[in-house]
Amino acid sequence: MKFSKCTYVEIKQKAEEGYMAIIPTGCTEQQGPHATVDFDTWFAEELMDEVSELLAVNFGVNSLVLPAVPFGPTPEHINFGSGYIHIPQALYEEFIYSILKSLSDQGFKKLILWRGCGGHQLDKVVTKFNEEYENRSEVLNISHPFHEVWCRCSDPAIEGGHADSFTTSITLYKHPEDIRVDKIKNPHSSEPEWDDPNLDFSKYSTTGVIGDPTYASSELGEKLWKEVVKTLVNTFKEL
Repeated sequence: MKFSKCTYVEIKQKAEEGYMAIIPTGCTEQQGPHATVDFDTWFAEELMDEVSELLAVNFGVNSLVLPAVPFGPTPEHINFGSGYIHIPQALYEEFIYSILKSLSDQGFKKLILWRGCGGHQLDKVVTKFNEEYENRSEVLNISHPFHEVWCRCSDPAIEGGHADSFTTSITLYKHPEDIRVDKIKNPHSSEPEWDDPNLDFSKYSTTGVIGDPTYASSELGEKLWKEVVKTLVNTFKEL
């Protein structure tokens, strides 16, 4: 189910057989002092790998998962001084569009964008592509179910936002070596203006953490992971 592990002949065959192409987009940015900067990237790709596998095994819905794009716009993290690779929005949109065009030109008709970073805006790319490739390919930009999953699996009153108990728990479950447990602290951050086009996390948190990561655990991470996977399998199945 991995695009990168197929030969070009196999990819051509899978496109002809109607496989979906799933494009996970990640990010390299600070995740507070306790987590590594690649969270958004591995989370996006590993999540899509498992969703793709379960779709095929349980429902006969076949897909290929591309390698996660590791970089994207991260202007809200720049003022922490390190740990980011920032790609300007216009360049990022051109890059994603080129990926979609390449897949369509190879015969993939159903394309799924999965954004590892909730702050990445790709609606313009989706609209442009679907207008220009109408009757050839369609791309869908899937919404994140993370808040709803958190509310089902844990206490909705616990503050969240970035490098919080949700992401920290998932990392403790999947990649515990990526967490510096002694650095997990509640920064007592304030709620950002998420729609601010000039969003700067340093105005709301001294550590880069938004919310409270101190409720994180591996056990909670396993519960969250399985619930996210189940939710997305059901979503993708309907596509």
